[in-house]
Amino acid sequence: MIKTIDIQSGETAGLYQYLSAAVTPRPIAFVSTIDSEGNENLSPFSFFNVFSVNPPILVFSPVRRVRNNTSKHTLDNVHQVKECVISLVTEEIAQQVSLASCDFDKETNEFEKAGFTEIKSDLIIPSRIKESPINFECKVNEVITLGEEGGAGSLVLCEVLKMHIDESVLDENNAIDPFKLNIVSRLGANWYGKTNKDSLYEIAKPISRMGMGIDNLPEEIRKSVILTGNELAILASAENIPAKKEFTPIDKKNTEEKHILAKELLSQGKAEDAWQILL
Repeated sequence: MIKTIDIQSGETAGLYQYLSAAVTPRPIAFVSTIDSEGNENLSPFSFFNVFSVNPPILVFSPVRRVRNNTSKHTLDNVHQVKECVISLVTEEIAQQVSLASCDFDKETNEFEKAGFTEIKSDLIIPSRIKESPINFECKVNEVITLGEEGGAGSLVLCEVLKMHIDESVLDENNAIDPFKLNIVSRLGANWYGKTNKDSLYEIAKPISRMGMGIDNLPEEIRKSVILTGNELAILASAENIPAKKEFTPIDKKNTEEKHILAKELLSQGKAEDAWQILL
């Protein structure tokens, strides 16, 4: 059975919950802003991502409250002072970030309320967050309003002017190490995701070569009842069907046995060995 929600027919009950639970995991922007009267604000937003590198553009979206159709202080602030700091959220500060998401009044300083340390920014007025390993100082280029009703978002287009990275999250090649960064992601309801060795894995991108594609795999492999679509895609990322290196006792096994062995090798990242089993 398939549950279908026809939004054009007005079936919007629970839509926020369905969308936020389906489009996951999402990175979290912890946004520092200030209004024209000098009131500071910290608030997290999981409708967030990077959308350009040249120029470097981050976009986050404050959504109007559904219950009373009011805007959030962050949105009001970026209209008044077109600057913000976007910080990333790690597991070490996730509970503090959650606390800062409470609907405090605009005079409340969430730095103090949630126990964060302010660092003066180099180029803009809003403060950086010491406890976050990565801070982006941004100017707000544009705010695009997507609607006027409760639940409507506004796209805040932020151009990164300066990026601050704690060296403790870098590896030996001066690149960001995802395990050291220990970033937290947002799912639906009260669920969050961790970054650990069990949740991360690598997929080698076929950038320098053109994969042959699943359609060019031998029929016996392509129609396997043992190998999954993911496993077929690993094999099909090779440019060509490799040559058989040498005859081995494994060649005497039947097709099912070969596919089971190949499946195990693919799970270990040994695609070339898997091919030799299958040939």
